[in-house]
Amino acid sequence: MGLSLGLLITLAAVIAYSAYITWQVAGLRKLQSELIDRNRKDSLQLLRIQNDLNLLAVAMRDMIDNDEPYPLTAWSAQFQRIRTDLDDAMRLEARLAPTSRTAEQSASLSSSMTQFWDAVDRVFRLAGSGQEKNARGQIQLSLQARQAALSTTVARLLVQDSENEEQAAERIIRIYDRVQRQVYVFLGATLAAILLTGFSMIRWNRRLFARMAELSERRSELAQKLIATQESTLRYISRELHDEFGQILTAMGAMLGRAGAHAPEGSPLRTDLQEVRQIAQDTLDRVRSLSQALHPVMLDEAGLESTLDWYIPTVERQTGIAISYEKQGAPFTLEGSAAVQIYRILQEALNNVARHSGAKQAWVRLRFLPSALELEVEDHGAGFNGRPAKQGIGLVAMRERSELMAGRIVFSTPADGGTVLHLSVPREQIESRDIETRDKDAGRKN
Repeated sequence: MGLSLGLLITLAAVIAYSAYITWQVAGLRKLQSELIDRNRKDSLQLLRIQNDLNLLAVAMRDMIDNDEPYPLTAWSAQFQRIRTDLDDAMRLEARLAPTSRTAEQSASLSSSMTQFWDAVDRVFRLAGSGQEKNARGQIQLSLQARQAALSTTVARLLVQDSENEEQAAERIIRIYDRVQRQVYVFLGATLAAILLTGFSMIRWNRRLFARMAELSERRSELAQKLIATQESTLRYISRELHDEFGQILTAMGAMLGRAGAHAPEGSPLRTDLQEVRQIAQDTLDRVRSLSQALHPVMLDEAGLESTLDWYIPTVERQTGIAISYEKQGAPFTLEGSAAVQIYRILQEALNNVARHSGAKQAWVRLRFLPSALELEVEDHGAGFNGRPAKQGIGLVAMRERSELMAGRIVFSTPADGGTVLHLSVPREQIESRDIETRDKDAGRKN
């Protein structure tokens, strides 16, 4: 729940910040397009108007000086061309005028321009009627003053556009600064959310790992109890078969022998009693063999090494698999619980060779190392790939037994195919378990 809440908060922060940045960027684009770009285009038109006004000023100066041998009406065409350009510039400037310009300013510029051209028309009418002296007087008194006023108005508008551009640049800088501060705030909030989520995840993972460790410990305890219960049950059944049923079958054999001795020689009864006695003896051998398979008595009496010397040839006879048995190193005592676990692992491994591998030969290697005991079982059969999809719990049981001894079991595939089981058990674990088993046995005897 905490992780989900942290994730939702982080996503909400990212979405909110993205929306904020989008809004700010849109504002900047609008500011640039509506203010800065429009202001620059308006300034270009104002410069165009100012340039035309300067051309008019030069023309009026030449008209007053009268240095040229031309009448004033000769300047009419030049004034007309300038007027056409001015009208176009005024029309574009009125469309591009910034929103900060007042209606009075726009009306004043337009009215002044109209009055200027009215005065120009009057001058040219006077010049056309032959009153050039009066016309030049009007130029000095009226036109030049109106042209200067227009130039001043245009200059003020240019200054106003420049101020507007500076103000827009300052607004852009303020927006960038605000966005930058918001970026730092967002990064800090995101980092805090990430840290909070990370700490929550670490805490949750720790609780999960602790729970898993607890479950693993319980599973190990349960496996140990199950294996111990299984061994105890097998030991009990083995003893019952060996002692109870063995004694019964032995007594039956003896009684049948005595009964057969009293029967007449060559009689059918004597023959039947001998057959029954043989069946009882065969059953006794099978019971003893089953008892040894469930739990070899010699495993408790003579230890693991002697039990393997008996068990491996027995497996060869029962399965028809040729087993090469090798021992290396200086032997040390192997008895008690550790001996039982190693014996069961070997028993399960050889059962797998006989049931699943299809191999006719196997190798068993027992290595006595200074710090560990190693057991290897190798075959060149089908291997894991050739086994059925549904396998028993044999592999799981082998791993559980190795973990009970703090050992390590590894399954690998040799170059020739098949399977190699490698078991390594620390020597100190074997010795400590032997001491523990002897202590339990001594406690039961007392």
